[in-house]
Amino acid sequence: MEAKCLHSMFELIDSGFFNETKIQEIANGATEMNLPIYRTNRKLVATKNGGLENPSPLVFNPSWNREVPRTQGKRFKYPSISGVRLPSDEEDIAFMSVLELGELIKTKQVTSKELVRIYLKRLKRYNHVLESVVTYTEELAYKQAKEADDLLSQGTYLGPLHGIPYGLKDIIAVPGYKTTWGSTSFKDQVLDIEAWVYRRLKASGAVLVAKLVTGSLAYDDIWFGGRTRNPWNIEEFSTGSSAGPAASTSAGMVPFAIGSETAGSMTYPAARCGVTAFRPTFGSVGRTGVMSLSESLDKLGPFCRTAADCAVVLDAIKGKDPDDLSSREIAFVDPFSVDITKLTVGYTKDADMKVVEVLGSKGVNMVPFELNYTVDSVQGILNFTMDVDMLAHFDEWQRTGQEDLYEAQDQWPVELRRARVVTAVDYIQAQRARGKLIREVEKSFIVDAFIGNVTDWEKVCMGNLVGLPVLVIPTGFKNISEPPPTKSCRRRTTINAGIYAPPERDHIALALGMAYQSVTDAHKRRPPVDDLGPDDSIPNPPRAIIPPRRLHIHE
Repeated sequence: MEAKCLHSMFELIDSGFFNETKIQEIANGATEMNLPIYRTNRKLVATKNGGLENPSPLVFNPSWNREVPRTQGKRFKYPSISGVRLPSDEEDIAFMSVLELGELIKTKQVTSKELVRIYLKRLKRYNHVLESVVTYTEELAYKQAKEADDLLSQGTYLGPLHGIPYGLKDIIAVPGYKTTWGSTSFKDQVLDIEAWVYRRLKASGAVLVAKLVTGSLAYDDIWFGGRTRNPWNIEEFSTGSSAGPAASTSAGMVPFAIGSETAGSMTYPAARCGVTAFRPTFGSVGRTGVMSLSESLDKLGPFCRTAADCAVVLDAIKGKDPDDLSSREIAFVDPFSVDITKLTVGYTKDADMKVVEVLGSKGVNMVPFELNYTVDSVQGILNFTMDVDMLAHFDEWQRTGQEDLYEAQDQWPVELRRARVVTAVDYIQAQRARGKLIREVEKSFIVDAFIGNVTDWEKVCMGNLVGLPVLVIPTGFKNISEPPPTKSCRRRTTINAGIYAPPERDHIALALGMAYQSVTDAHKRRPPVDDLGPDDSIPNPPRAIIPPRRLHIHE
């Protein structure tokens, strides 16, 4: 019976080719040698969840340039925006771009304190419908706003993010506030860590107003407090674990937010919620103080109104993080200085032809294109990489039965149990196959960028494994189909496109996005959160969430 059970276990990991004698020998050897090593390593590096300490030295570098940059990246030169006037309607203010708001602050037409009040008001009004906020950082926001206003009154202007409110996905640690990772198991967790990306934004004068929803342990849109909804159609959910940043930006609750992606967590909610978002080249934004799924896949990036805003935020958060082994100083070209008429841009069979036509009219050389590679296990490679890495970070969570408290039992609990029987050999073989994919994509990527479907799962997996930057842009809207809408219903399904560039060519994707948005207006449309239809209403009063007070750090 024991031999039969052992043989069945080996069949599960596709190793049934061993005979019974060899299986027993392996079992005896594993008991004597492997188990003590497993347990020793676990005590050394796996007693804490979240992957915040002891990162793997197996560092992924997506660069196709084998030369080491000799100089640090320079700051971008932002376009001059003049003639911006303060609207009388607060909603009009709420939907202004970062660059427009920055001009209002710079010219002292509005204070940071006034912007904080406007956005906190919207966050509290719409959160009970969208369920996109975990914690209001109200006390901190007013403190940072006062500092920004005082600096400006003294003649110091820090740049276009000076005094601008924003939100962080709640896997990003901020001292004194809960960092819940969206999970029941960690909903009271306070980390005495200042995340690198938060530190960079604080140095740029930006003002944190809220910790925004992450799907539980960065998986999809379900979290311990509910499920985040799409502002363009509240009958459906936002999808993707950067649900809060996407929905909050879409609804004008923040002018921008920082999310993360390991496998579609930015691209999917950005597409669903109709916002512009940028997943940068892997390694360009430091991840210290951020819950980790996979060291070689995790990326941070902005959700904004415009591609130009994405460039501004990227400029603030890029750079070498000394405590993130994968972080690099990438000498990005200024996206505001790109001559797009010198670019050759491909478009795939699933591309939005409106984008192709608009860019062509702007002088871009548009050509049919398909990215070719022979690796046919792309989706499996991503699953192996992400799930095994995730399990290494949440080993104790699984072993102590905390998975039973997880909000969606068909998600991480199932995937991580399956990851438990992935062998080390097969994990390394998956990484070797990933290397083959990277080399083939590099060889096939003969254009400067390409336009394609941004929610196609194969492209999501390929792009994340290779480390490609992609810009998500809304391109239009269509009537919803389910439930059948009334004539006066303003709910919509968003139409979107992805602009993909090679690693470290982020400026090309951003420049093309800016060119497209300069002559289109889909990114300026506002979701019907206040005018859903004759039979819809926003419930009042809002349901309580985590109180908007600063918390004391505890062990």
